[in-house]
Amino acid sequence: MNIIERTDEEIQAIANPLWRELVKNSNEGRYGEFVKNFANSLALAMDQVEAGRQFASSELARNLADDADYLGIIRRGEHVTVLYRQRCTTKQGEWLGRLVLGYENEEVRIFGASIF
Repeated sequence: MNIIERTDEEIQAIANPLWRELVKNSNEGRYGEFVKNFANSLALAMDQVEAGRQFASSELARNLADDADYLGIIRRGEHVTVLYRQRCTTKQGEWLGRLVLGYENEEVRIFGASIF
């Protein structure tokens, strides 16, 4: 199955718990847990040293608010991008959270995750 064939509600039901888990593990600086749902290609591309440095030094990455607002879904090829409005507990303002999902070995995996 291609993930773009799922309904918005089905995708949101998959994406929201994954996003919450990423936020929790980012706040706690738990790199191993942070990447556990990543697609192999993304996990291999990430530099553990750089990710660890970001966890340790980024005020945003360590202080994400638990609640994020779901904004919508973009479908493209074999992936969907789920967008969130994300806040920080120590900085004023809002950030755009991006979660890219698709299938790897018949399982939904994370192919991209970022906050802008």
